[in-house]
Amino acid sequence: MTLIAFPEPATLPRGAEQSRYARALSVLSALWLLLFFASLFSPPVLDDADGTHANAARQMALSGDYVTLRVNNVRYLEKAPLPYWIAAASFRLFGFNTFATHLPQALAVLLLMLLGYRWAREAFGERAALYTGLGILTSAGVFLFTRVFIPDVLLSLLLATALYCFLNSLNPATKPGASHLDPEMWASSSRRSARSAAYPYAMWTALALAVLTKGLVALVFILGTAIVYLALTGDYRNWRRLKPFTGSLLFLAIAAPWHILAGLRNTGGMNGHGFFWFYFINEHVLRFLGRRIPMDYNKLPGYLYWSLHLVWLFPWALLFPLLFATKFRTLRRFSLTNYDQSTPIGLLLLAAIVVLSASLFRLRYLAGVLGLTAYFLWKMWRRRKELPSVRAMQLTDLEDHQRTTLILSIFSALVLLFFSLSTNQEYYTFPAYLPLSILLAATLARAEEIYAGAYGEAKSARRWITFAHAAFTTLGVLVAVALSYGLWISRHLAPLPNVGDLLAHRGVGDYTLSMSSLFDLTGPSFAALRLPAALALAAFAIGPMVGWILRARRLHIAATTTIALTSAVFLIAAHIALARFAPMLSSQDFAQRIQQLEATGQISRDNTLLLYGDQAYGSSIPFYLNRPLSRPALLVDGRSSSMLFGSTFPDAQSLFLTPAELLAEWGTGPRKLLFVPINHRDDVDRLLGPRAILIQETAGKALLTDRPLDK
Repeated sequence: MTLIAFPEPATLPRGAEQSRYARALSVLSALWLLLFFASLFSPPVLDDADGTHANAARQMALSGDYVTLRVNNVRYLEKAPLPYWIAAASFRLFGFNTFATHLPQALAVLLLMLLGYRWAREAFGERAALYTGLGILTSAGVFLFTRVFIPDVLLSLLLATALYCFLNSLNPATKPGASHLDPEMWASSSRRSARSAAYPYAMWTALALAVLTKGLVALVFILGTAIVYLALTGDYRNWRRLKPFTGSLLFLAIAAPWHILAGLRNTGGMNGHGFFWFYFINEHVLRFLGRRIPMDYNKLPGYLYWSLHLVWLFPWALLFPLLFATKFRTLRRFSLTNYDQSTPIGLLLLAAIVVLSASLFRLRYLAGVLGLTAYFLWKMWRRRKELPSVRAMQLTDLEDHQRTTLILSIFSALVLLFFSLSTNQEYYTFPAYLPLSILLAATLARAEEIYAGAYGEAKSARRWITFAHAAFTTLGVLVAVALSYGLWISRHLAPLPNVGDLLAHRGVGDYTLSMSSLFDLTGPSFAALRLPAALALAAFAIGPMVGWILRARRLHIAATTTIALTSAVFLIAAHIALARFAPMLSSQDFAQRIQQLEATGQISRDNTLLLYGDQAYGSSIPFYLNRPLSRPALLVDGRSSSMLFGSTFPDAQSLFLTPAELLAEWGTGPRKLLFVPINHRDDVDRLLGPRAILIQETAGKALLTDRPLDK
């Protein structure tokens, strides 16, 4: 059977092969240094999730408590601990700063790229490996969603590692026909045998670490993929190679201790609930059902959820038509001659269609889809009755690249469909990025290799590659025109030092979706973005055209690399723009102002910091102030979001004030420093009136005090 037909890679002399391998890794490593390592120093830690997670890791590093996560001395029980263990270690090595916070994210991207390169190289060849690396490093979503301290890139790395080890565990240690009389072949076989023995335990280890990264969803994705894959291929007969008994013991030895200790140490919270209820029921089951407490997450509409993946995987998402056309052509050809083995693929596709319809139409048209599904199942059953000689509905005798194609397709579909039904944020489907990148890279590499052919497959490849490149060029022209217009209309405007003061603050989605702030952009704010706009303009005005010329000359690797470099320049421009938005997205400047006032003696060092509203609005301030744990910030009207459940434990009561209590204490005792986010400015103005003295205002946020500054 054939899922995607790939020719055997050409055999190269060992020295030439190593030289090509070294060059490819050198290019990819340089690109990683440029895009990810160089951006570790700015922008600063942002408010919301970035600052909240950084504070949790900071408190862990200072307290030495590696079991119970805390933010501002309040229990923070909704997250698994591994990302915070790693960040705490980074803080111990490099200090509490922006670089140390985001270094684990950048290293995870590097490892993800290297894993993708190795996997694609083994399954599809050198060209597909290079394109996989380029895809990971220059996809918009990978770059964007690693600007913030979230666990998804680490989860993606561990899940991909588990999948890779799962697939290699099932492969025989010695390839058929290998000659043991050949010393080099014998040595290679021995190394392969040793690796095969280690792969199952590496798989269980990676799976346990994935559970410690983002909870039980890791089990859903890996076990779900494994069950479908084993059922389709018939490899369940080789289940002993997966070491299920000893591997499960290893899994439990790694994953269970933290869960048990966290449950024993955190009891007596809201309504008598402790860690076990909050973490397993509230954060897993109720979150999936959209009933999580508190309800502080939005769900993307189905059409937006699916279409945004064209953005997150840009520019490589333009190859999706080529991928789908290739898969459809292969499945159609295969189903005509291998009905017994194509049946399970059809069933899998039908199941995907049902779930996809449910996510898109919210069950309105699900009855019709179910009826259509029942009709196709009936047709399959009728045809199977006409073929009594057909035995098992399995995909057998697969080659390595076919196994990789199948398992990556199953995993990607499972991740995308799962989060289409669950509550979701834009970055939740990050684990599907590497599998999709490998599939896209392999399809493109194959299409380029047959580009000059005269058969139907080659013509289809030329057509869809031309379509993708034409779409990229057209988008480049449109972006270049839009940026040119923006630069022209802002040519007489002086750029203000704080772009946040020029934003609209529309609050789309109440900022519960991670990309809501994009809707705050206004025309005047463009004047502060001239440099990144000019960079992006140059990239999109030149890159697609150069790539088109190279493609026309059949210099395919150079053309595809040009697309990657165009995207890289655009991402550099996006990073510069993000740094310009730092005063709006981060409150580091408020922390610096407080430290400056303390250093000059204008305020005493025994002042009390208060955050109005949810701590996430100003979470970067406690991080950069880095005060002792005995001096946490007080939270005014802050029993919400991530602080809600932790606030119900007795040891957190003294940190929370009501607005009335703030008013009563304002002007008494130690100096008060009150941070007010923009969405609470009117509330605080009404509450404190003229008694509030403004110290600093940035992007609508304010720092107030209750008495004049000392001279």
